[in-house]
Amino acid sequence: MAWRERAALEVYRLGWALVRRLPERPAYRLFDLVADVAWWRAGPGVRRLEANLRRVRPQLDRSGLRGLSRAGMRSYLRYWCDTFRLPDWDERRITETVRAVGDDSVRATLDGGRGVVMFLGHLGNWDHAGAWSTLRLAPVTTVAERLRPVQLFDEFVRFREHLGMTIVPLGGADVFRRLMSTLRDGGFVPLLADRDLTDGGVEVDFFGEPARMAVGPAALALQTRAALHPVSIHSERRPGGGWGIVVTWHDEVPVPDGVTRGAAGTRAAVAAMTQACADVLAGAIDEHPQDWHMLQKVFSADLAGGAR
Repeated sequence: MAWRERAALEVYRLGWALVRRLPERPAYRLFDLVADVAWWRAGPGVRRLEANLRRVRPQLDRSGLRGLSRAGMRSYLRYWCDTFRLPDWDERRITETVRAVGDDSVRATLDGGRGVVMFLGHLGNWDHAGAWSTLRLAPVTTVAERLRPVQLFDEFVRFREHLGMTIVPLGGADVFRRLMSTLRDGGFVPLLADRDLTDGGVEVDFFGEPARMAVGPAALALQTRAALHPVSIHSERRPGGGWGIVVTWHDEVPVPDGVTRGAAGTRAAVAAMTQACADVLAGAIDEHPQDWHMLQKVFSADLAGGAR
C-alpha cells in the first residue's frame, strides 16, 4: 500500500473513531476550521470547486467566488462531520433532521409495486438521506465507487451496510444486472450521476456548457420501466440549532414519446432523459450552490485536459 493510501485510510479511521465522540457543536466548529484552512490553502480540490462554481455563478467577481467556495468547503466538511457521526445516531436523530419534499408520489409508485430509480447529484449529505430512506421510505440499493486502498473501500461499504443499505461495488460485471433485478422487483435505487465514472456517459448541456454525466439512472428506467426521479439535497439550519437536510424528489422524468427500436433509439432516449435530469439538477444547484460538493472535473472542457 502506498504511503498516501495508508495516510488516507488512517485519517478516515481516525475520523470515525474520534469525531463521533465529540459533542455536536464542537464537532461542527472543528470541521468549519478544517474547511477554512483547506479553503485558505486553495489546493487542487478547492481550485476545482471554484472552477465548477464559476459556471454556476459567472457574474461573481473573484472575491464573491472565494466567498462562495468557502461556504462550499464548510458544507463539504459538514458532510464528512455528519458522516463520521452517523453510525451513532439513533432512529430519531436520523429522521428528525430530514425534511422530505415530493416523496408522496414516490411512495405511491412503490406501493403499486413499481421500482424507483433516482438521479442524484453530489449535493448535501446523500448518506444521511439514504439512512432516512431506509427507515422511512424503502430499503436502499446503490452503487459505491471503488476507492483505494481497498481497506478504505471496505470501511465505507461496512458503514453504509450498517445504515441498512445494500451496496453494489462499481465495476463488477453484474452491476447493471443486479440493479435491474432490484428495480423489477419494485426496489428503490438512488445513484449519484452528475459525474461520469465509467467513460460510458453522455454529454449534456449543463449551465450552458457541455458536461459528461452517467447514463445509469436513465438506462435502468428505460430497461425496467421503473420511475426515474431527479433528487436534490441541501442543508438547512434546524430551529433548535445545528443542521439538517432537505431531500426533494422532483417530478418523474418520462420515457420520450416515439422511442424507436434498436440501439440508436435507446441511446437517444437515454440521452434525452439524462438531459432532463441534468436540467433539474442545475436548477437545484443554482438555488443552493454551496451544497454542490463537486471537487472533480465534470465539464467537458476541463475533462479534455486530462485526468478527472
